[in-house]
Amino acid sequence: MDWLTDIWNSIYAIFATADWITLLIIGVVVLGVGFMTESLATIITSTFIALVVYAVAQFVRAIATGGANASALAQADWHTFLAWPMQGFIAYAIAFAVLIAIVSLLRTLVLR
Repeated sequence: MDWLTDIWNSIYAIFATADWITLLIIGVVVLGVGFMTESLATIITSTFIALVVYAVAQFVRAIATGGANASALAQADWHTFLAWPMQGFIAYAIAFAVLIAIVSLLRTLVLR
């Protein structure tokens, strides 16, 4: 059960160490994808879309705030992604999936 504790700590670290802008980006992405999700049967696809939109939003944020060369930043981000441990990806996927499911369920309950 050590793996479960490790994943939980990774999920906790996503929200505990993020700044306010990152949390705002996560919130906007989750709300947007959660409202577009028609049923929980598409949660895996919705989570994948949310993760891609989140990555693009973070990339745009880095370009806007850093003023760096976009192609150099894209290459650096790609190499960072390739070296990213699977535990981090699973933690983000679980966090986004749970948040999207909550938003989708709330939307479904409100629209009844």
